[in-house]
Amino acid sequence: MRHQRMKALLLAATAALTLTACGGEEAQPQETAGVAVQVESVSAGTISAENTVSGQVSAENSSTILIASAAKCTAVYFQAGDLVKAGDVLCTLELGSSLASYNAARISYNSAVQSYQDQKSILDKQVQLAQDNVTNTQALFEIGAASQLEVDQAEVNYQTAVASRNSTLAQLEAGIQNAKSGLDQLDTALENVDASGNVIAPISGTLATMNAVEGSMISNSAPLAVINGGDQMKVTVSVSEALVPKLAIGDEADVSVSAAGAAFTAVIRSVERTANLQTKLYTVTLAVPAEVSGLLSGMFADVTFHTDVSENAVVVPSEAILTSADTQYVFVVEGDAARYVEITTGLTGNGVTEVLSGLSEGQQLVTVGQAYLSDGDLVRIVSPGNDSESSDAAGEEMPDANTPAPAGEA
Repeated sequence: MRHQRMKALLLAATAALTLTACGGEEAQPQETAGVAVQVESVSAGTISAENTVSGQVSAENSSTILIASAAKCTAVYFQAGDLVKAGDVLCTLELGSSLASYNAARISYNSAVQSYQDQKSILDKQVQLAQDNVTNTQALFEIGAASQLEVDQAEVNYQTAVASRNSTLAQLEAGIQNAKSGLDQLDTALENVDASGNVIAPISGTLATMNAVEGSMISNSAPLAVINGGDQMKVTVSVSEALVPKLAIGDEADVSVSAAGAAFTAVIRSVERTANLQTKLYTVTLAVPAEVSGLLSGMFADVTFHTDVSENAVVVPSEAILTSADTQYVFVVEGDAARYVEITTGLTGNGVTEVLSGLSEGQQLVTVGQAYLSDGDLVRIVSPGNDSESSDAAGEEMPDANTPAPAGEA
């Protein structure tokens, strides 16, 4: 009995020692290595403000054909996308009444011009005769062969002739202007249309738009056709009164046309100095480099102008800057600790920001992991690929700044 009791005590002691050993292993404290961060040395550089506006691509040399008079299309010879030459017949319209009106207006205008010229010749002769009569009567008066009354009457006759000529010619000029106005309206309505109703291509190029359909009426509210001449393209944008003074001919801008998958640098060719009456915006035209291909008229473009250049400025990645209320701040690494630094900023460029105060060249700026830091926190610097010696010791990935910090890392 005593032997069995001793055996049980020995077994209990052995079990206790085993549990103690296991518990001691779990209780060993882990060494804290600090918050994992990535840093970048603060340096000076050049930065410019960026202003992005939307614009539109169009052909450098294009022609829009408008028919202001409603008409029926009787034949179509080309479709959108076809290449045409200047002088080609694009389609034929039934414009009998319009052409008759145009011919009548042309005759009326020519008649008014001829009547003016004929009347002017007759009236000029009458004025000259009246002028000669004044001169002759004055000569007779000087030798006593005519009275002062006759001289005065000759002068009155001359003034009357001049007034009559001017009044008559003014009326004839008004008639010419009326006839020309009517002719100009029909000229606009029938521009690029010959006497047979054929619509003629004014330039060579690609038929970008063709709205004429055989057997249908054409609309006078939209272009009948648009021809893009050649391959040279341009981009046109509208900018505000705040931006236009900062732009000049020859300046470069970054252009992106997503529909064509194209990104290139364009040069400002013209800057209008008068605002559009409706939009109050100013038109800026940029020349597209000849080597850029795949652009079509009507495509939308994003144009980024670089203005307000600041040289030798402290420039940092914009993502490194944190904001709290109206305060902007960053973290820098000094020794093995993070230090909170308030800053003021200036220009903002493509992913970078100018720092006007708070930072100086050479400081180690935290660019990843800053959202998990407080002033004085211990940090360990890791490389972007987690391949540094310190990251090997850490054995974990960098935290994502958009996710909450894991417990124990704040």
